[in-house]
Amino acid sequence: MIDVVTFATAHCFGDALPSSLRLRHKIFVERQQYDVPCFDGMEFDQFDTPAAVYLLWRDGDGKVRAVARLIPTTFPYMIQQLWPHLAADATLPNRPDIWEVTRLGIDPDLDPAERKRAFGEIVCALGEFAMLNGVTSYLFVTHPRIMKNVLAGSGCEVELLGPAQVLGTFTVVAGNVTITAEALESARTCHGITSSVLRFQAEPVMNAA
Repeated sequence: MIDVVTFATAHCFGDALPSSLRLRHKIFVERQQYDVPCFDGMEFDQFDTPAAVYLLWRDGDGKVRAVARLIPTTFPYMIQQLWPHLAADATLPNRPDIWEVTRLGIDPDLDPAERKRAFGEIVCALGEFAMLNGVTSYLFVTHPRIMKNVLAGSGCEVELLGPAQVLGTFTVVAGNVTITAEALESARTCHGITSSVLRFQAEPVMNAA
């Protein structure tokens, strides 16, 4: 299952939110050497605000092992603030139905079967969240191969916002991924998931305006 966590609902999920920040430190600071703020083994940045929504996959001990952060484009978001040049072929949106997905990562210490399961549930959770909250598309910045083989391969329509470019030591591309009910069903089929994966401890997340 995927827990849907916000600042407002974090108290319902124990230490899930700080656990997710520790996982982000492990993935993005220790492993990928991102130069980002850290405190006490937790990674965070200026986009971790009350507007953010976190999709978290936890193991049987309650430890977060996969994470994705969602931000509505009506609030400051990463591509807009840090890398607008990645969208050379498009106008960056400021709309309540388009959100940005960042800090998507899976614990590298999971075994291959668990990694596959966690990733599949995160992908389907993105689709379910979109259907529940009127989200029509997500912005991503990722490696071109992931954009093509993983996101498009899961049944989503992908529009590239500009050419691939190098950020630090990584080659990345920005894309707008359209989410539909058909795309969600295709993703479920692709990942062998037959029912909802989202778990809310409060009312489903609002329309952000």
